[in-house]
Amino acid sequence: MPGPLGVIDTAIAHIESVMLAAGVLLMALNTVANVVGRFVFRTSIYFTEELNSILIVWITFAGISYAARHGRHIRMSAIFDALPPPARRAMMILIAAVTSVFMFGLCWYSIGYIITLAGQGRVLPALQIPVWWSYVWVPVGFFMTGVQYALTAVKNATDPDLWLSTLVLEGYEEDETEI
Repeated sequence: MPGPLGVIDTAIAHIESVMLAAGVLLMALNTVANVVGRFVFRTSIYFTEELNSILIVWITFAGISYAARHGRHIRMSAIFDALPPPARRAMMILIAAVTSVFMFGLCWYSIGYIITLAGQGRVLPALQIPVWWSYVWVPVGFFMTGVQYALTAVKNATDPDLWLSTLVLEGYEEDETEI
Protein backbone atom coordinates (compact mmCIF):
# COMPACT_ATOMS: atom_id res chain seq x y z
CA MET A 1 0.00 0.00 0.00
CA PRO A 2 1.36 3.43 -0.85
CA GLY A 3 1.47 6.41 1.45
CA PRO A 4 0.99 6.55 5.22
CA LEU A 5 -1.10 3.36 5.25
CA GLY A 6 1.83 1.53 3.68
CA VAL A 7 4.14 2.85 6.38
CA ILE A 8 1.73 1.59 9.07
CA ASP A 9 1.45 -1.77 7.31
CA THR A 10 5.23 -2.12 7.06
CA ALA A 11 5.72 -1.15 10.71
CA ILE A 12 3.19 -3.74 11.85
CA ALA A 13 4.87 -6.37 9.64
CA HIS A 14 8.21 -5.68 11.36
CA ILE A 15 6.64 -5.83 14.84
CA GLU A 16 4.92 -9.12 13.97
CA SER A 17 8.08 -10.70 12.61
CA VAL A 18 10.17 -9.68 15.62
CA MET A 19 7.52 -10.87 18.07
CA LEU A 20 7.05 -14.21 16.31
CA ALA A 21 10.74 -14.90 15.76
CA ALA A 22 11.78 -13.85 19.26
CA GLY A 23 8.90 -15.75 20.86
CA VAL A 24 9.58 -19.00 19.03
CA LEU A 25 13.35 -18.78 19.59
CA LEU A 26 12.99 -17.96 23.28
CA MET A 27 10.53 -20.81 23.75
CA ALA A 28 12.83 -23.26 21.97
CA LEU A 29 15.87 -22.10 23.96
CA ASN A 30 13.98 -22.27 27.23
CA THR A 31 12.63 -25.75 26.50
CA VAL A 32 15.96 -27.15 25.27
CA ALA A 33 17.80 -25.65 28.25
CA ASN A 34 15.28 -27.25 30.59
CA VAL A 35 15.65 -30.66 28.91
CA VAL A 36 19.44 -30.43 29.07
CA GLY A 37 19.26 -29.35 32.70
CA ARG A 38 16.93 -32.20 33.58
CA PHE A 39 18.91 -34.96 31.88
CA VAL A 40 22.48 -33.71 32.29
CA PHE A 41 22.34 -31.88 35.63
CA ARG A 42 19.32 -33.72 37.11
CA THR A 43 17.52 -30.46 37.85
CA SER A 44 14.87 -28.52 35.93
CA ILE A 45 14.76 -24.79 35.37
CA TYR A 46 12.12 -23.72 37.87
CA PHE A 47 10.48 -21.06 35.68
CA THR A 48 10.29 -22.92 32.34
CA GLU A 49 6.55 -23.60 32.46
CA GLU A 50 5.64 -20.01 33.36
CA LEU A 51 7.95 -18.51 30.75
CA ASN A 52 6.59 -20.81 28.04
CA SER A 53 3.02 -19.88 29.04
CA ILE A 54 3.86 -16.20 28.60
CA LEU A 55 5.53 -16.92 25.25
CA ILE A 56 2.50 -18.90 24.02
CA VAL A 57 0.28 -15.87 24.65
CA TRP A 58 2.86 -13.65 22.94
CA ILE A 59 3.14 -15.91 19.86
CA THR A 60 -0.61 -16.48 19.61
CA PHE A 61 -1.55 -12.82 19.59
CA ALA A 62 1.27 -11.80 17.25
CA GLY A 63 0.17 -14.73 15.10
CA ILE A 64 -3.42 -13.55 14.66
CA SER A 65 -2.14 -10.34 13.13
CA TYR A 66 0.31 -12.27 10.95
CA ALA A 67 -2.50 -14.58 9.77
CA ALA A 68 -4.68 -11.58 8.92
CA ARG A 69 -1.80 -10.00 6.94
CA HIS A 70 -1.36 -13.18 4.90
CA GLY A 71 -5.07 -13.95 4.43
CA ARG A 72 -4.77 -17.18 6.41
CA HIS A 73 -7.75 -16.94 8.77
CA ILE A 74 -10.51 -19.45 8.24
CA ARG A 75 -13.31 -18.24 6.01
CA MET A 76 -16.63 -19.68 4.98
CA SER A 77 -16.90 -18.58 1.38
CA ALA A 78 -19.73 -20.59 -0.20
CA ILE A 79 -22.11 -17.62 -0.44
CA PHE A 80 -19.27 -15.19 -1.13
CA ASP A 81 -17.97 -17.29 -4.06
CA ALA A 82 -21.45 -17.39 -5.62
CA LEU A 83 -21.84 -13.59 -5.66
CA PRO A 84 -21.10 -11.41 -8.71
CA PRO A 85 -17.86 -9.32 -8.50
CA PRO A 86 -19.45 -6.01 -7.34
CA ALA A 87 -21.30 -7.77 -4.52
CA ARG A 88 -18.14 -9.69 -3.59
CA ARG A 89 -16.24 -6.39 -3.27
CA ALA A 90 -18.96 -4.90 -1.06
CA MET A 91 -19.06 -8.07 1.05
CA MET A 92 -15.26 -8.12 1.42
CA ILE A 93 -15.21 -4.49 2.54
CA LEU A 94 -18.05 -5.17 5.01
CA ILE A 95 -16.41 -8.32 6.37
CA ALA A 96 -13.02 -6.63 6.82
CA ALA A 97 -14.56 -3.51 8.40
CA VAL A 98 -16.77 -5.46 10.82
CA THR A 99 -13.89 -7.76 11.77
CA SER A 100 -11.70 -4.71 12.36
CA VAL A 101 -14.33 -3.18 14.67
CA PHE A 102 -14.58 -6.45 16.62
CA MET A 103 -10.79 -6.67 16.97
CA PHE A 104 -10.62 -3.11 18.30
CA GLY A 105 -13.50 -3.94 20.68
CA LEU A 106 -11.66 -7.02 21.94
CA CYS A 107 -8.56 -4.85 22.34
CA TRP A 108 -10.55 -2.43 24.50
CA TYR A 109 -12.02 -5.20 26.68
CA SER A 110 -8.67 -6.92 27.07
CA ILE A 111 -7.16 -3.65 28.32
CA GLY A 112 -9.93 -3.53 30.94
CA TYR A 113 -9.12 -7.10 31.93
CA ILE A 114 -5.43 -6.27 32.30
CA ILE A 115 -6.27 -3.25 34.46
CA THR A 116 -8.39 -5.53 36.67
CA LEU A 117 -5.53 -8.04 36.93
CA ALA A 118 -3.06 -5.27 37.77
CA GLY A 119 -5.35 -4.09 40.56
CA GLN A 120 -5.34 -7.54 42.15
CA GLY A 121 -1.57 -7.46 42.64
CA ARG A 122 -1.07 -11.16 41.90
CA VAL A 123 2.38 -12.39 40.87
CA LEU A 124 3.53 -15.52 39.06
CA PRO A 125 4.82 -18.04 41.63
CA ALA A 126 8.17 -18.86 40.02
CA LEU A 127 9.10 -15.68 38.18
CA GLN A 128 7.61 -13.33 40.79
CA ILE A 129 6.45 -10.87 38.13
CA PRO A 130 2.93 -9.42 38.05
CA VAL A 131 0.45 -11.74 36.33
CA TRP A 132 -0.87 -8.91 34.15
CA TRP A 133 2.50 -8.61 32.39
CA SER A 134 1.92 -11.97 30.74
CA TYR A 135 -1.30 -10.67 29.15
CA VAL A 136 -0.03 -7.34 27.81
CA TRP A 137 0.38 -8.98 24.39
CA VAL A 138 -3.34 -9.70 24.08
CA PRO A 139 -4.47 -6.11 23.36
CA VAL A 140 -1.36 -5.54 21.24
CA GLY A 141 -2.30 -8.52 19.06
CA PHE A 142 -5.95 -7.50 18.84
CA PHE A 143 -4.95 -3.94 17.93
CA MET A 144 -2.53 -5.03 15.20
CA THR A 145 -5.15 -7.43 13.81
CA GLY A 146 -7.76 -4.65 13.83
CA VAL A 147 -5.38 -2.42 11.88
CA GLN A 148 -4.74 -5.25 9.39
CA TYR A 149 -8.45 -5.71 8.73
CA ALA A 150 -9.01 -1.95 8.51
CA LEU A 151 -6.21 -1.71 5.93
CA THR A 152 -7.78 -4.61 4.02
CA ALA A 153 -11.12 -2.78 3.93
CA VAL A 154 -9.39 0.39 2.67
CA LYS A 155 -7.42 -1.55 0.05
CA ASN A 156 -10.59 -3.21 -1.24
CA ALA A 157 -12.38 0.14 -1.36
CA THR A 158 -9.57 1.82 -3.32
CA ASP A 159 -8.06 -0.93 -5.50
CA PRO A 160 -9.70 -2.46 -8.60
CA ASP A 161 -8.72 -5.99 -7.52
CA LEU A 162 -10.30 -7.96 -4.68
CA TRP A 163 -7.98 -8.60 -1.69
CA LEU A 164 -8.15 -11.05 1.24
CA SER A 165 -5.52 -8.93 2.98
CA THR A 166 -3.16 -6.15 2.01
CA LEU A 167 -0.82 -8.78 0.56
CA VAL A 168 -3.09 -11.53 -0.78
CA LEU A 169 -5.40 -11.32 -3.77
CA GLU A 170 -8.72 -13.13 -3.40
CA GLY A 171 -9.03 -16.27 -5.48
CA TYR A 172 -7.71 -19.76 -5.72
CA GLU A 173 -4.18 -20.84 -6.55
CA GLU A 174 -3.64 -23.01 -9.59
CA ASP A 175 -3.14 -26.08 -7.42
CA GLU A 176 -6.27 -25.38 -5.30
CA THR A 177 -9.75 -26.34 -6.31
CA GLU A 178 -12.98 -24.64 -5.44
CA ILE A 179 -15.33 -27.08 -3.74
